[in-house]
Amino acid sequence: MTGHGLGRSFAFLWSSTALSNLADGVLKIGAPLLAVSMTRSPTLVSLVGAAATLPWLLLALPAGAVADRADRRRIMATAGAVRAVALAVAALLAASGALDLWVLLAAVLAAGVAEVFADTSAQSILPMTVPASQLTRANGRVSSAQQIGNEFAGAPVAGLLVGLLPAAVFGAPALLYAAAAALLLGMRGTYHPARNTTPGGDPATDGPARRSPGRSASGPLLREIGEALRFLLAHRVLRSLAITAGLLNLANSAYFAVFVLWAVGDGSAIGLPPEGYGLMMTAFAAGAVLGSLLAERIAGAFGEFRALTACWLVSSVLLLVPVVAPFPWALYPTAVLWGVSGAAANVLVISTRQRLIPPELLGRVNSAYRLIGMGGMPLGAALGGVVAEFAGLPAVLLGSIGVCLLGVGLVRHALRDRISRPLTSDAALPDITRSL
Repeated sequence: MTGHGLGRSFAFLWSSTALSNLADGVLKIGAPLLAVSMTRSPTLVSLVGAAATLPWLLLALPAGAVADRADRRRIMATAGAVRAVALAVAALLAASGALDLWVLLAAVLAAGVAEVFADTSAQSILPMTVPASQLTRANGRVSSAQQIGNEFAGAPVAGLLVGLLPAAVFGAPALLYAAAAALLLGMRGTYHPARNTTPGGDPATDGPARRSPGRSASGPLLREIGEALRFLLAHRVLRSLAITAGLLNLANSAYFAVFVLWAVGDGSAIGLPPEGYGLMMTAFAAGAVLGSLLAERIAGAFGEFRALTACWLVSSVLLLVPVVAPFPWALYPTAVLWGVSGAAANVLVISTRQRLIPPELLGRVNSAYRLIGMGGMPLGAALGGVVAEFAGLPAVLLGSIGVCLLGVGLVRHALRDRISRPLTSDAALPDITRSL
């Protein structure tokens, strides 16, 4: 376990992340496949996806407040244990023949609730594990592990388990979550935001942690959530990034909610067979892994803000390719570039947030940011279907591209005086935080 040159604590955190995301991938694909074997009702099957994502809408802000009150490593380990127990119970019920749709939904919902707390703490613990100057590199390594686990390994493993031993769809993730929780015990240091002031709890390497004024560790939960929301909305850089992320996610959700109708089938514009669509998703995942690993070099070459806006712009413009060139030979390389630009942008924006947000506010502000950024996804998917029904697929695809370009234009305008400035160390933070 080398830690990719980022230290022992990061090595354990990265290994735990890799196992957790492999479990996520198995459950994400396996649960809907099990649901289809129980019912053919589209409404009931769709409840599986709703059960997995609903906790983010309901619990993102409280999870952020908890991450700023308690030891973040302990939160992640507890969440892993909860997921392991919930899925182990579901596996036992499946092995005994007592598994039904409602037990499946309960297991997915329990795993989803724990995931909100685990993921919120995971993004907040990373700056406590590595120096600020290494955040982009570390986030790239974490993102690549997430892509490999969720997309490459998880999906085929889930398909195999559903066919051979349905109970293992729950049993395998349960073991992986338990192992991931155990690996966190190898991390050195204290990861309580009120006590830790340096990466990994070791002597300072990049200067002391920043603190926000007026923070009360014993304050009511709602007041602490309100503090985070005020910080986010008052910070011009973070506010602009959150609004742009929300617009991009809303538009991309609308685009890809109906893209399968544009791409797959004899009557579609592109005419892909179903297996061709799967190949496109594999190409996308390969690009995402590459983009995660290249993000640090891109930021180093062009500066973080310039690289981020460029990646968002490239990703948005590429959405036009399948519309103007609806051919398989154009789609596959476009999917790779979608993955590269999207994953690189994701690494860069996470690293930027981790540098700009004071450590004791990181969990809450991150969760508020993600609520704004992800809140439009279900709305976008529903909107895409409705618009396509009445105005046709091209209206959805072109309208989504327009919204993406609007979002990129807004953030570029908001950050125009910082686009050419790299953000690679704490030395840049005092200037940036004057955006408040």
